[in-house]
Amino acid sequence: MSCSIYLDCNATTEVLPAAIGAASQAMSQGFGNPSSSHSQGLLAKQLLLGVRAQAAAVIGANDGHVVFTSGATEGIQTAVLSALCNIRERRAAGQTPGSLLVFGATEHKALPEAMAHWNQLLGLGLSLQALPVDSQGRHDLAALAKLLPDTALLCTMAANNETGAISDLAGIAALLGGAARRPLWLVDSVQALGKLDVQLQRNSIDYAVFSGHKLHAPKGIGLLYARRGAPFTPVVVGGGQEGGLRSGTENMPGIAALGAVLEALQQGGSFASHTQLLALRDQLEHALRHAFPTVVFNTPLAHSLPTTLNFSLPGLSSKQVLDVFDAAGLRVSAGSACSAGKAQPSHVLVAMGLPAWRCESAVRMSISLLSTEALVAAACKAIARCGQAMAGPKTETETETEPDWTLPVLSIPPDATALAAGTLHWHELDAFLSAHPAAQLVDLREVAEQQASGGLHHGHRTAVSAPVSELPRHDALWSGAGVAPVVLVCRSGNRSQQVAHWLHSQGHTTVRHLHGGLALRP
Repeated sequence: MSCSIYLDCNATTEVLPAAIGAASQAMSQGFGNPSSSHSQGLLAKQLLLGVRAQAAAVIGANDGHVVFTSGATEGIQTAVLSALCNIRERRAAGQTPGSLLVFGATEHKALPEAMAHWNQLLGLGLSLQALPVDSQGRHDLAALAKLLPDTALLCTMAANNETGAISDLAGIAALLGGAARRPLWLVDSVQALGKLDVQLQRNSIDYAVFSGHKLHAPKGIGLLYARRGAPFTPVVVGGGQEGGLRSGTENMPGIAALGAVLEALQQGGSFASHTQLLALRDQLEHALRHAFPTVVFNTPLAHSLPTTLNFSLPGLSSKQVLDVFDAAGLRVSAGSACSAGKAQPSHVLVAMGLPAWRCESAVRMSISLLSTEALVAAACKAIARCGQAMAGPKTETETETEPDWTLPVLSIPPDATALAAGTLHWHELDAFLSAHPAAQLVDLREVAEQQASGGLHHGHRTAVSAPVSELPRHDALWSGAGVAPVVLVCRSGNRSQQVAHWLHSQGHTTVRHLHGGLALRP
């Protein structure tokens, strides 16, 4: 397998070394409870207050509240609940705060689902309304102007996590400033921190959420900003921590780590500059255009984060592209969500009105503030290798040719006891092959995946190529008297598990399946 080239930084980022050191220090020496009144507790409290002040300075909070949370999802719940409780109170007082909960059509699903959840739980009967976006992924401000008179809560992103499209927050703020009845405004700022100039007070934002692991802090730490005077209803109550806004003993290692990241942002030097990020993104763009001449980028780069590329390849699904890229060591993600093993078109690209093939083929490639020239150079070489392996995608008007044969069994029953006996783990593979010298490794990946990775070798054995789409041609591998054991391998273990289950159902009990596939290879 090729070395791992991580280009999925919009999903999560590596932790800054200084942040690891700060977290370790907080656990080993600064382990006091910040609510304790003795010296150890006072040291922890000083750290907490210092990081809160850093956060307020970086995001432009001024006199607003900065609350430490477990991440953006928790912050969204608190902000939405706070807004909806306020709407209920205003209704009870005879006011008319509006009946619409408006959210950007390209928002992360956490936002509309939180709105729907608390709306139902509180019995408010408010209507959820998606705010349209244009083909560039930016909010339709004319549509917003029409919705504003009846909008009670507005939720928008600062920058989109799939496409990198940057929102016109100043334009939205101008509309809200001129509204006869201004709704509360929540901004998902997860992808903006460190990449855009985040100054919350400048746009009169009521709530904003941030997640540490999107910017080189560990998972499990985040920030919720609430404008002073904005309604606030805690989701977690009890101990009175965070000034009663979020109870529970604070995550001091996470806070310390976040503080190290914020300090690095303030001081500069640790992270790539905006100009450097643009240069790295340009190199990736050029590599994609050279390897795949028909590539289409789904967001104008002039209105996108300097860290994000979202593209589609005509005639190829997201899964096909991801499988080949992963085989070449490129860790990227699809612009679509998966449900029950079936890829669904990206709701973000659908909302942008893009053609169906682009929505179903979308791939996201994202770098981070710690990405280096060496990493991007290696990525460009891997992209070129992928282009050669895939032998050039079809044109936009061509349709993908389905294989002549597909697996008759596409799901594994809950009680697959027979298959369990045929499952191997990586730590068992060498012993199994030693005990069965005639056993064959069988690579089920498609030809382009195998070419991108250079094929599959283990010890002194080279795997037999038997792509799933061509399995009937390789029946001799597991049929006939005295057939040698077969170990099926694929990228993630899903295809090998399905094929093994099907073959076992046909009586081919000498077949083994390698759990976790090449993704878990030591």
